[in-house]
Amino acid sequence: MRTILVVDDEPDLEALVRQKFRRKVAAAEWRLIFACDGQEALELVAKDPAVDLILTDINMPRMDGLTMLGRLQQALDPVATIVVSAYGDMTNIRAAMNGGAYDFLTKPINFSDFEVTVEKILRQVAAARDVREKRLAAERSRAALARYFSPNLAAALEAGTAAADLSGMRREITAMFTDVAGFTALVEALPAATLSELLNDYVARLTDVVFRHEGTVAKLMGDGLYVLFGAPFEQRDHAEKAVACALAIDEAAEGFRRDAQAMGFKFGVTRIGVHSGVAFVGDVGGGRFFDYTANGEVVNVASRLEGANKTLGTRICVSAETATRIPAFVGRPIGDLVLRGRTTALRTYEPLANGVGDANAASYVAAFDKISSNAAGALAAFATLVGGNGDDPLAALHLRRLLNGERGTEIRIG
Repeated sequence: MRTILVVDDEPDLEALVRQKFRRKVAAAEWRLIFACDGQEALELVAKDPAVDLILTDINMPRMDGLTMLGRLQQALDPVATIVVSAYGDMTNIRAAMNGGAYDFLTKPINFSDFEVTVEKILRQVAAARDVREKRLAAERSRAALARYFSPNLAAALEAGTAAADLSGMRREITAMFTDVAGFTALVEALPAATLSELLNDYVARLTDVVFRHEGTVAKLMGDGLYVLFGAPFEQRDHAEKAVACALAIDEAAEGFRRDAQAMGFKFGVTRIGVHSGVAFVGDVGGGRFFDYTANGEVVNVASRLEGANKTLGTRICVSAETATRIPAFVGRPIGDLVLRGRTTALRTYEPLANGVGDANAASYVAAFDKISSNAAGALAAFATLVGGNGDDPLAALHLRRLLNGERGTEIRIG
């Protein structure tokens, strides 16, 4: 139903218009309302934003039609207006058209012409409204996409040029979780405004890194990120992109931590867990919200690997399922982790920055091989490593294990 406001001070016009268009009113095609002058019309429009079209005379008491038209044009979305006047009033009609009127009708009113003109303008209004709603929907969609996807992927999704299916499906992906050590204590210690500024800067730096590596931010969880590679777009090198991203995040987070500490903030290290496998991915927002995410063991394991860094003393923990998907992967074996809720051990690695191993890394791998094979000299090898580099958390971890009588590479993570 379209609402039409007729503005005219002629006392008999309302009854005549209602009589002429009673069938359209009865069929609920038109809803007719009336005002005696521009002032009353503006009051009705303010109370009833559903008005689709105004037909107005020019010469009226209190407020004339041209003044009313000028007031209407000040709105962000002015109501379409048709001016009704006499042939001899062409100067005013021209002023009305220049002022934003859609069309004009002449007096005495020809009601056939009246109906044709009104229907034409209503169609134009509907078409303009449809275009405006589509534009607003596109802007909302663009804003939502920009929150989750890298700029190039968001642009491809918006343009419909990429083969992305946001509905539920099973797909091989790599999941990544990040978290800041000791962040809860920082929350309690800092004023809200300071904490907000600090956290926004940190998250912005990390999401920039994710987007540069074509990752999808599935969720922001306070100080943590949950990131997907290989979804919504298929990426054959999703594991490689994820590990490269993890190393870049580590570099960016360490830089941010140094900056924060220089300003007096005790910002903790960023821990990262990465795991690959098959997951159920898709938009699970129930039609009301956009919630593109992944579900499955691959996600749970990635999250637990992030948490395992606390026990291991590492900042990045990558599963063998991820590492073996990267032809040129370079990293140090951490051990075979038995994660909480799992009974089987999972081989894990610490990737090396720039994919380059140094002499210390080679010595570590040689010492780790002694543990793996229960060969003699493992304790001495790790003691030498710790003596030469006391800041190596993995070497220190395995030395403690050996001193405590533990053997092999299996490590239980509570």
